[in-house]
Amino acid sequence: MAKIRIVTDSAARLTAEEMAKYQIKEVPLTVQIDDTVYEDGVTIKPKEFLEKMAASESLPKTSQPSIGAFKEVYDAIHQEDPEAEILSLHISSGLSGTVGAANQAGSLSKAEVVAFDTLQADRAEGFVVLAAAEAAQAGKNMDEVLEAAKQARSESHIYLSFRNLKNMVAGGRLSKTQGLIGNVLNIKVGAKVDGEGKVDVVLKGRGMKTITKFNEDVIEKMKGYKEMLAIGVSHAGIPEEAQQLADELNKIWPDIKILVSTTTPIVSTHTGLGALAILYRAR
Repeated sequence: MAKIRIVTDSAARLTAEEMAKYQIKEVPLTVQIDDTVYEDGVTIKPKEFLEKMAASESLPKTSQPSIGAFKEVYDAIHQEDPEAEILSLHISSGLSGTVGAANQAGSLSKAEVVAFDTLQADRAEGFVVLAAAEAAQAGKNMDEVLEAAKQARSESHIYLSFRNLKNMVAGGRLSKTQGLIGNVLNIKVGAKVDGEGKVDVVLKGRGMKTITKFNEDVIEKMKGYKEMLAIGVSHAGIPEEAQQLADELNKIWPDIKILVSTTTPIVSTHTGLGALAILYRAR
């Protein structure tokens, strides 16, 4: 039986230990700040990116990895093990063209490649990647590994809150009028990633009490599941609030190790500074 190798992109929040344990290969997305292009996680780290984004006059521009970058990784795996099959799992097509680039690269490589749209981002994308990696390491075939990925995708959820609407307006997710009124009136926004992998605004209100209520509602929703499998808390420059939220979640689910991390440049470009996300997998 051919071994299945896992490839993903830098939008997935995976730890170095997870990457090493499952031999996961990561292809970086790119981000441009003013006139400089960086590789996510390679030439710029999340915290450094937030500092540069805050100082930048214009909204950073993000881009999926090139077809050539994917092909190089696929070809290297094939050269190492010609019998290996590759499952390449990526950030939602509703947020990026990454999975399309992976699919095109796969058609050009000698390796057998299947590109998979996780319809997720950040740690929730990571949940899907890890489910596939665990199945692959257990010796499952491609159909079985894909089934594990599909199940994890359906069980994964993202809820995020925004303190500043500047990036949402600049990125076209809110009209300029809505954004102007929102910032003037101290409007905060709660959103979720829908079934198509796109950001859907579900709540707007004035002041931080809106975000507090939004997170409380999300936690109540989480309590309704029979089994909580994984939780992550990601943020864009508010580590203390993120840790406080994780501590609150751990009081309810003490056996789950919650990864608290600064989100990737690809995500924070869209959310702006001060964003906070609860990401979980449950059934």
